[in-house]
Amino acid sequence: MTNINQNPIIVGLDIGTTKIAAIAGRKNEYGKLEILGFGKANSHGVQHGQVLNIDATVKAVEQAMLNMQASNPDLEISEVYVGIAGHHIKSLQTRGDLVRQSAEDEIRQHEIEQLIIDQRKTYIPAGDQIIDVIPQDFTVDNFNNIRNPVGYNGVKLGANFHIITGDRNAIRNITRAVNKSNLQIKDLVLQPLASADAVMCEHDLEAGVAILDIGGGTSDLAVFHESILKHTAVIPFGGENITNDIKMGLSVLKTQAEQMKVQFGSALSDEAKANAYITIPGIRGMSPKEVSVKTLARIIQARMSEILDFVTYHLKTVGMDNKMLNGGIILTGGGAQLKHLIQLTEYVTGLNARIGFPNEHLAAGHIDELTKPMYSTCIGLILKGYNDYVNLVEVIHP
Repeated sequence: MTNINQNPIIVGLDIGTTKIAAIAGRKNEYGKLEILGFGKANSHGVQHGQVLNIDATVKAVEQAMLNMQASNPDLEISEVYVGIAGHHIKSLQTRGDLVRQSAEDEIRQHEIEQLIIDQRKTYIPAGDQIIDVIPQDFTVDNFNNIRNPVGYNGVKLGANFHIITGDRNAIRNITRAVNKSNLQIKDLVLQPLASADAVMCEHDLEAGVAILDIGGGTSDLAVFHESILKHTAVIPFGGENITNDIKMGLSVLKTQAEQMKVQFGSALSDEAKANAYITIPGIRGMSPKEVSVKTLARIIQARMSEILDFVTYHLKTVGMDNKMLNGGIILTGGGAQLKHLIQLTEYVTGLNARIGFPNEHLAAGHIDELTKPMYSTCIGLILKGYNDYVNLVEVIHP
């Protein structure tokens, strides 16, 4: 990658349903991310977070990369960290143990890496593929609930794992689209985990928190408690569904529906003014149309409530009710920008809510646009790349 004294440039590539974003960054001496390049493009060929049309996706990825290159002509990029989502994503819990050759020696990072490699042999259904193996907590002999066992000594090292799997064809499509854009995938990362890295701090992790990343095609959930990843899920609805609901419910064009959602939309119909109307130009000489702001809010609220009901269901399934998540829900992704979404989230889930902005890890002087929740995944992908780099350095130079 680069020598040990100089931090590498890492690129996050977020291939979403509505937009493709590419951000290049490098950590400075204070551990903050300096943004060195940024490009985006409208997404084509992606539905519900899955690449369906490879050629259309390639064109969009190439456009985003060209735009990033234009923002910094000195950048030469060949490797990227890529986010993955979609209905096909599943997860399971496993357990792994390792009997150590020398109980007196301290545990090193390479032994943890070995445990993770062993878990990649876990049996999963045909047609699926392991995307990520995430250690939750470790045991060393009779000691349990260890966050990081490096430096301990003992005979037996064990861990509980959260394994994320996806459909092999869906993974192949995303890989093919990136490779055809003349890029190599350094790693595929589940989108809500990338977003969580970008918007969370240690206090959130410890308190217990659910991250809901509301994207264009899906809404992705990651649940943490006592600094451990407890659950991940992909909810099959996102901002596109809301736009389509508005299009159908108000009989307008998709572009008009999107514009209305962004400009006048609210997630709470009670907050919408009863006597406010939006005038929509008629198509091809037809007379203009009046649409009630309250009706618009009702449509948005119905779909958003459905997404939040899924969140409640998932939290109950893993026993993470209100008392466990003192940090509440952090809303991020493009859909988190809807007006009054915090109030609706608190009302439906009974948990405190706030918007997660990815600016915590950014160095001063960054592009303002990048602090929007829609770039959380991309910023998180760069942070994930740094985490891998640091672990690699520890394995090579223990």
